[in-house]
Amino acid sequence: MARPFYERIRTAVANLGYVPRALTLVWQAVPGWTSVGLVLIALQGGLPAALVYLTKVLVDLLVAAKAAGGAWPLMRNLLIWGGAVGALLLLNELLTSISRWVRTAQAEYLHDHIRELIHDRAISADLGFYEQPEYYDHLHRARDESSHRSVELVGSLGQLLQSGITLVALAAVLIPYGIWLPLALLLSTGPAFFVVLRFSLRQHDWRRRNTPDERRTWYYDWLLTGVEAAPELRLFGLGRFFKDRYAVVRQRLRGEKLALARDQGVAEFSAALLALGVTGAVLAWMVWRVVRGAGTLGDIALFYQAFYQGQSLMRSLLGNLGQLYANSLFLGDLFLYLGLQPTVVDPVEASDKLGAIKSVAADLELRQVTFSYPGASRPALKDFDLTIMAGQIVAIVGANGAGKSTLVKLLCRFYDPQAGTISVGGVALREMPLAEVRRMMTVLFQEPMHYSTSVAENIEVGHDQSPARRERVQAAARAAGADTVIEKLPGGYDQLLGRWFAGGAELSAGEWQRIALARAFLRDSPILLLDEPTSAMDPWAEAEWLDHFRQIANGRTAVIITHRFTTARFADVIHVMDDGRIVESGTHDELLACGGRYAESWATQMKSKAASRTPSGGPAG
Repeated sequence: MARPFYERIRTAVANLGYVPRALTLVWQAVPGWTSVGLVLIALQGGLPAALVYLTKVLVDLLVAAKAAGGAWPLMRNLLIWGGAVGALLLLNELLTSISRWVRTAQAEYLHDHIRELIHDRAISADLGFYEQPEYYDHLHRARDESSHRSVELVGSLGQLLQSGITLVALAAVLIPYGIWLPLALLLSTGPAFFVVLRFSLRQHDWRRRNTPDERRTWYYDWLLTGVEAAPELRLFGLGRFFKDRYAVVRQRLRGEKLALARDQGVAEFSAALLALGVTGAVLAWMVWRVVRGAGTLGDIALFYQAFYQGQSLMRSLLGNLGQLYANSLFLGDLFLYLGLQPTVVDPVEASDKLGAIKSVAADLELRQVTFSYPGASRPALKDFDLTIMAGQIVAIVGANGAGKSTLVKLLCRFYDPQAGTISVGGVALREMPLAEVRRMMTVLFQEPMHYSTSVAENIEVGHDQSPARRERVQAAARAAGADTVIEKLPGGYDQLLGRWFAGGAELSAGEWQRIALARAFLRDSPILLLDEPTSAMDPWAEAEWLDHFRQIANGRTAVIITHRFTTARFADVIHVMDDGRIVESGTHDELLACGGRYAESWATQMKSKAASRTPSGGPAG
């Protein structure tokens, strides 16, 4: 529902603070190009007034030359002043071309500067922000609007300044005919300004209100065109379903947008009628004045051009002012996004014990840790206690939703727990710089990224390049069992992966997992965190990888999160999680002997495997 007009005015006044911030943003991004642009604007702003004045001179000279029968002195002056007009017109065209180039440069640099600000904020934002739909609304408006709004902001600013300079010059030309003429200009164009202001606010309100639905159309479009959903869309015949969903949302958005454009068109036409009436009345006054002998034909030409151009410029100036305000409103969404502050930050003063644990395996300890995801109804971990000794290989097992992957995220300090402490080597993670915490961890996530780059770059991405980098990459690939995959690719380590770009080769889920493992192993960190490292491997590949994993992990503290008991039994200690807590701990044999949850799950898994090997209807064994 539309807001009352007084609320719109109050919002407009409150949002005026975005205008200087937007202008400051332009200056910070492109100070040099902006300085050149201001000089060009000053030159272009004065040219129309000079042309208007020269038009009066030419008309009066032409009338005088005709009356004198084409006397040479008058014709010579006519040619000189005509040449001056031609020179100014040529200069205007030259300045227009240069200004277009300068504005393009300003817009491109400003676009890149804003993107850099967005990227900086995105990579520093808490992972918890991604749990909140409001964050995606902020990001969508900042990212989607900032590019073209920044370009429009530069254009509006340039036109505003240029129109202002020209208008001042034209007002100086008109004032001798009557001090009230500039006021008439303002009166004729004022309604157009209020139309721009009003509908700028309405468009901004509409965009903010409909951001979730605009993101929903993007989501439906992604489902219909992306490779991720393509198999299910075809198998289950979901294409029509999502097309209809897309069409319903788009129909409503389109209808509201067209209605807004219709209302704006009617209001602009009404404002134009008023301006036309004022122009006619003022022009009639000037003709009446000349008829009475109070002016010349040159005065009429000057007055008509000055008033007509002044009215156009006034509309342009007020329109550009409104557009500048509108663009600042939308860039206000950018400022809101950039103003999001992470809560997982570096400590004010780092612990003085960091030097002792930077490059050696260290104990991991969680004491009374309670953590809930933003907006969650129940905690993922509650009063959680766990100690992992330095150099141990520990397996964490449990059902889905038990909190296993949450443990990895907390150890990487993507989140801070609401209660309790997490420490490495006796130093709390909160007392360490974030970069230091993450340097100590090498992680294989449950769903690792597939980078559409070469094999070597997939493995070494983010690492400093050195002359021996290829040897290190190959060693990491061998450790992860990815070397056999890479040998089969036509380009070897230089082969482009993925289908995003021409010439790329797609890998199976298990092959991608091995590449991600190599990426994790390349990082020389004292703590290994592996979330389902063998989930996409077949039993033979899993057995081969486990055979040499202990050699890879030698001297490191390793935590393996897994559903596979064949992987878990390889660990020094197995911890069983349930409902955010450790409920059993011990070696594989010790846990079987206890006859608890682990033993029950082991028996069920073994029975399932035995049944799968038994021919239908035949006895097991």
